[in-house]
Amino acid sequence: MTTFVKTFLSVFIILLMIFVLQGIWLYIGELAGKDLDLPVILKFLWFYSPRIVPLVLPLSILVTALMVFGNFSENYEFAAMKSTGISLQRAMGSLMVFIFILSVTAFFFANNVIPYSEYKWQNLRRNIAQVSPSMVIAEGQFTEIGDNFNIKVSEKYGDRDQFLKDVVIHKKNPEKPSGNYTVMLADTGELANEEGSNTLSLILRDGNYYEDIWVKDFKKRQRKPFAKSSFEVYTINIDLTELNNTDMEKDNEFNNQNMYNISELMVEIDSLSSGFLKDKHAFADNMYYRSGMAKFQTDKNKRRMKPGMDTITSIMQIFKPSRQSEVTTLALNNVRGTLQSIKSKKHAFLKKTKKLNKHKLALQDKYVLGVACIILFFVGAPLGAIIRKGGMGLPMVVAILLFLTYHFIGIFAKNSSEDGTLHPVLASWTSTIIMLPLSIWLTYRATTDQGLFDIDSFLQRFTRLFKKKDSESAA
Repeated sequence: MTTFVKTFLSVFIILLMIFVLQGIWLYIGELAGKDLDLPVILKFLWFYSPRIVPLVLPLSILVTALMVFGNFSENYEFAAMKSTGISLQRAMGSLMVFIFILSVTAFFFANNVIPYSEYKWQNLRRNIAQVSPSMVIAEGQFTEIGDNFNIKVSEKYGDRDQFLKDVVIHKKNPEKPSGNYTVMLADTGELANEEGSNTLSLILRDGNYYEDIWVKDFKKRQRKPFAKSSFEVYTINIDLTELNNTDMEKDNEFNNQNMYNISELMVEIDSLSSGFLKDKHAFADNMYYRSGMAKFQTDKNKRRMKPGMDTITSIMQIFKPSRQSEVTTLALNNVRGTLQSIKSKKHAFLKKTKKLNKHKLALQDKYVLGVACIILFFVGAPLGAIIRKGGMGLPMVVAILLFLTYHFIGIFAKNSSEDGTLHPVLASWTSTIIMLPLSIWLTYRATTDQGLFDIDSFLQRFTRLFKKKDSESAA
């Protein structure tokens, strides 16, 4: 028990540090070049660490079980236990209690600590991004700088990404109602500021300036007055006082499934499901009324057919030849509009389906973590006793291969569930369900003192089969 706990803590800390260093590499662009204090960087890593525990904890249990039980078997300690009447199940008894307590702790950790840390981490990322405008500007999408500017660029280049290409700026005016009344387009731009200055100069070149003039008089507003001008060089000075004094503790509004605990996820899933169902019913009713079937008259009001109408072979014969072309054009336009509406709604429904399924996956993942710890223990412990090899060599290789199989099966299943191909509940449990028979089989082989594969027994079955065929052919 003591050996297992010590090894587990060592392996867990080492793996956690490895994955944290990987996180630093992934998010180095958000941290580098912003003159951040060491406490802010440490806080970033502190809030980032809990989100990788669901990856590190099962792997640590698997590696520890393989190492410890492999070492016991290699040193014939299990043989000594069995000679004194202590079975493998009895030897694993105290560890089973420890793993069960650890799995329950992992469940509460996933339900309470991870959502809180995810929320604080996303807030800190948002606040850090506000420190350096040149770093926060993303290519190909609008980025908010301060409260008055939204900037979009197609490309950034230069040693400090200070040069911009194809700049689009939406400028807000606090004195006007909400909306983008001023738009500036420029072929190129440059971010420049002096060291120690609180003013950032955005120099635009070869562009145009558009402004919708907002007036209070409704009649004048109907004319949609605007102003337009062009420029060769235009400089915008942005006050960085607020950006330089960014509050790292400020809370922002986020809506992420990883920030909810179980009770909040259930409420959110119920809300998303009911809203999605209403949208589908509303769209179905809209398509029904749009088709004109609601106005279709039944036999109650059937008009008296004119002589010769009983031999109609096409619906177009009802109309005069002069109107048939008009009716056909109208029908084609109606069909095209319906198809376009269905295509657009299909994309919207797919986004809502993905959002709903992500919330369902997040809910199930909180239960899966605890169960995965137990199952991977019953994979690693008997496998270590069977292969009879301890240390960091073969057990580490076997553990990594098993965990990668477990992990990638889970990733593929979850990716399939986002678009509805696989049910989210089944996708969350797929990798664990696959490992369950393996854990049972390995535990059975280890408790009955059998190897991983009994090659002699396998060959004997083939020998008996061939002898039986030879005797039948001789007869």
